[in-house]
Amino acid sequence: MKKNLLFLLLAAFVFQVSAQNNNNQEARKLSLALYAITNLYVDSTNTDKLVEDAITGMLEKLDPHSDYMDPEETKEMTEPLQGNFDGIGIQFNMITDTLYVIQVIAGGPSEKVGLQAGDRIIMVNDTLIAGVKMKTNDIMKMLRGKKGTEVRVKVRRAGTPGLIEFKIIRGKIPVYSLDAAYMADKTTGYVKLNRFAASSADEFREALAKLKKQGMKHLILDLQGNGGGYLNIAIDLADEFLDKDRLIVYTEGSKQPREEARSTGRGDFEEGRLVVLVDESSASASEILAGAIQDWDRGVIVGRRTFGKGLVQKPIPLLDGSMIRLTVARYYTPTGRTIQKPYENENTAEYRHDLIDRYNRGELMSADSIHFPDSMKFNTLVTGRTVYGGGGIMPDVFIPVDTTRYTDYHRSLVAKGVVYRVAMNYVDQHRTELSAKYPKFVQFSQQFEVSPEMIEEMKTLAQEENIEFKEEEYERSKALIKLQIKALIARDIYDVGEYYQVINEDNAAYQKALQLINDREAYNRELGYK
Repeated sequence: MKKNLLFLLLAAFVFQVSAQNNNNQEARKLSLALYAITNLYVDSTNTDKLVEDAITGMLEKLDPHSDYMDPEETKEMTEPLQGNFDGIGIQFNMITDTLYVIQVIAGGPSEKVGLQAGDRIIMVNDTLIAGVKMKTNDIMKMLRGKKGTEVRVKVRRAGTPGLIEFKIIRGKIPVYSLDAAYMADKTTGYVKLNRFAASSADEFREALAKLKKQGMKHLILDLQGNGGGYLNIAIDLADEFLDKDRLIVYTEGSKQPREEARSTGRGDFEEGRLVVLVDESSASASEILAGAIQDWDRGVIVGRRTFGKGLVQKPIPLLDGSMIRLTVARYYTPTGRTIQKPYENENTAEYRHDLIDRYNRGELMSADSIHFPDSMKFNTLVTGRTVYGGGGIMPDVFIPVDTTRYTDYHRSLVAKGVVYRVAMNYVDQHRTELSAKYPKFVQFSQQFEVSPEMIEEMKTLAQEENIEFKEEEYERSKALIKLQIKALIARDIYDVGEYYQVINEDNAAYQKALQLINDREAYNRELGYK
């Protein structure tokens, strides 16, 4: 019944299109092909899958970002951007096939019943989930559910014999897009944004107000690794930095007229030095914001060339909860630069390997390896600096990838969860002691050091994971490994913001941003001001 209904609806749509355009023989051809396969093919067919495959095949011939998502994929994509979902309110990681609670969200259902960071969830509704190699997505489906419904979990807690059972009533769980907001020094604030979600602008304004009360006059906005999100949120955030009636972005397509977005002049940070951090994973909305800041000479962009995703997708919801995301236009920065990097319709594999190609060309290590044709030169709108189009946002100050401390040995330790397990094991055994000794993060930051015993435990765990010890690589990566362990411990006993306060000690882009902000002449020189 469902298959027949889907076919009839598709046929009705196709014939409606055909009626609107008498010359459109292609629509009739598609409808006839589906009818013939469904009713005449030698074996039984799955009409739903045929339709999905046909849609996917058509979209793949268009561009790298037009795509089809089934109902489950649609839900997974939209939840993080909507700013909330229904669940039990924990952040967790899977360590050796066991769910480890990293953080219990304040005010959420799990906190109300007494679940704690460090707890290991062993069973969900009488189903064993520990040590059975269950997929993370399957576990998430068991924990999530409609608001007001009940889920029972049994947890193992360090120092407590047996399993503890909790009955949790699911609730609405906020999803935050702002990872950290703190004072980097006496006058400089730091804000880390991981996506452009529905709540991002409000989160940013709230953080900005708190930082101003702490004496903030200048700002580092960290968009490293931020893959984008909602266009309107990128516009809202750009509006926070720009004077009235500044063009922020415009979109245009062959069937979409030019649409412009301009600043209102109501921003809360239109003055003060501003540095925006980007890298090769900063994409879409991140590039729109960085491009507007750069084109208006409002702040210095520091890092590496951004991803280059400048195609506008229009979501087209379908009857069964699935969705087509169809490219309908391109993004352009205020100077007219296209953000989208080049692509060939028939070679999406090459497009998706672009970041690997950049690495192999040396682009992530040296700005001299990046070449732009003269046709891609543009001039900024205030001081007339040269900037480049043709794909991504090229930063004003280039920061190469550090290849000295990131070794194969270190990558193996991280990939197999060894670094994480060392940190979590230590917190498990010393949680009460840590909380008593370092009641405030500043004490932990200044006094805590990773001990030789923790490093020895790391080497033992690495051996158990068949990671070959390499003395030279270990020595090169040792300082980074210890910093990451310390940052993970900070995240567990404090919050994710404290994680970034520790880890940014090794962030070259962050350190350069601080240097520029505290050197007015160098900052102005980068922007072309005399």
